[in-house]
Amino acid sequence: MNIFVINSGSSSIKYQLISMPEARVICSGMVDRIGQESSRLDYHAFLPSGEVNQSREIPIPDHAAGLKAVAELLTDAQIGVIADPDQVEVVGHRVVHGGEKFASTQLITPAVKAKIRELFPLAPLHNPPNYLGIEVAEEIFSKAKQVAVFDTAFHQTMPPVAFRMAIPNELYEKEGIRSYGFHGTSHKYVSEQAVAYLGKENSKIITIHLGNGCSMAAIQDGKCVDTSMGLGPMNGLIMGTRAGDIDQSVIFHLVKELGYSLEEVNILLNKKSGMLGLTGYSDMRDIGKLVREGDPNAKLAYELYAYRIKKYIGSFAAILNGLDGIVFTAGVGENDPLTRKLVCENLDYLGIQLDKKANETRGSGIREIQSAHSKVKILIIPTNEELEIARQSFGVVGKD
Repeated sequence: MNIFVINSGSSSIKYQLISMPEARVICSGMVDRIGQESSRLDYHAFLPSGEVNQSREIPIPDHAAGLKAVAELLTDAQIGVIADPDQVEVVGHRVVHGGEKFASTQLITPAVKAKIRELFPLAPLHNPPNYLGIEVAEEIFSKAKQVAVFDTAFHQTMPPVAFRMAIPNELYEKEGIRSYGFHGTSHKYVSEQAVAYLGKENSKIITIHLGNGCSMAAIQDGKCVDTSMGLGPMNGLIMGTRAGDIDQSVIFHLVKELGYSLEEVNILLNKKSGMLGLTGYSDMRDIGKLVREGDPNAKLAYELYAYRIKKYIGSFAAILNGLDGIVFTAGVGENDPLTRKLVCENLDYLGIQLDKKANETRGSGIREIQSAHSKVKILIIPTNEELEIARQSFGVVGKD
C-alpha cells in the first residue's frame, strides 16, 4: 500500500511516499521557508536506475503552491516515482489540534474536516495549513483515502493535575479549555526509540522537540505525563515566531495601555515574537551565523532560548522524580550544537554533563553526547514523524 505522508508545519512541508507495511521509503523531501524569499524544494527518490536528489530554489508563497510542486515531481516523466496520482492509496496528514474530540487517528470525513476547522483558533499557524493540505490532497489524489493523525493524541495520557488550569470549572467542562500539548507524533516516535535504545521500559525521559515550533514532554514508562504547550501551540518554549510563556499582564497592557486590538496581540505573539522578535530572524541557522559574527542581540536570544528549555528540564525532572535520559530532536535539536551546549551546561546537580567533542561531531542515527561522568543519558534521536504517521494511517485503513 502506497501511503503519501504530508507533514505541514508553520513554514514547511515534509513529505514521504512510503510503501506499507514494510515501511519502505520510495521518496522523501521537504519544502522549506514557505513564504520567504529563499523558498526551497528538496526531493530524494529511489528509482530502479538509482537514487535521485534534487534541490530547487523557487518561489513558494504558500502551502498549496508547495504541495502542487511536490505532486509535479512525484509524477515527473524522468524522475517521478509514480505514473499517476491514483497510485497513491492513502494520504496521511499531520493535524496539529484535535481537541478532546480526537484522541486517536481518524479517517477523514466531512464531519472530521468541520471539526478541524472549528479548532483553527486554537492552532492558527497550523490547523489552517493542515486543513489546506487535506483539501489540496483530495484534489490531487482524488481516489486515495485521507487520514488525520493528531499531534494532541499522544498527550491524552496526561493526568488532570497536569492538563487542568486554575480557572472556573465550567470553562473546562463546557468549553474544553485545558492543556492539550502538541508535536505528539514526534514525541511519541522519539520516546519509543529512546525506551528501546535504553532497554528500560520503566524509564523517565524528557523529549525536547526543537524546530520552528518547540515543545517538551515528560514521559514516564512510555506515557506522556506533562508537556510544555497548552491550549494552543503557543505556550512554553521560545520558538521561531512565537513568544512561548508570557505574563498574562502583558496582553492586558498591550490592549488597554498601548491600544492593540486582540487580533493584533494574537498576530504579535504568534507571528512576530520569539526569535524573530528578538533578532529579526526566525531561522536558527541565520541567528547562529549572527552569533558567530558577534551580534549581541543574537547571543542574548540564544541564551534566552536555552534558559527557557533548562527551566522545563528542571520542572519535568521534579515531576518525574528522577531522570534517565533527555532527548534532542527535530531540526534545531538534531543539528545545532550551540543550542545543546547552552541547554546542558550547569545542570550537574541533575546529573547532566555534556561531552563537548561528541556534541560537536556530526553523525546519523541515535547518538549519545553525554560525558563519561554523566548520570543521565543525553541522546540525539532523529525524529521521523512521517514514518509514525504512515504507521498510524496504515493501522486505520490497512485492515480494510
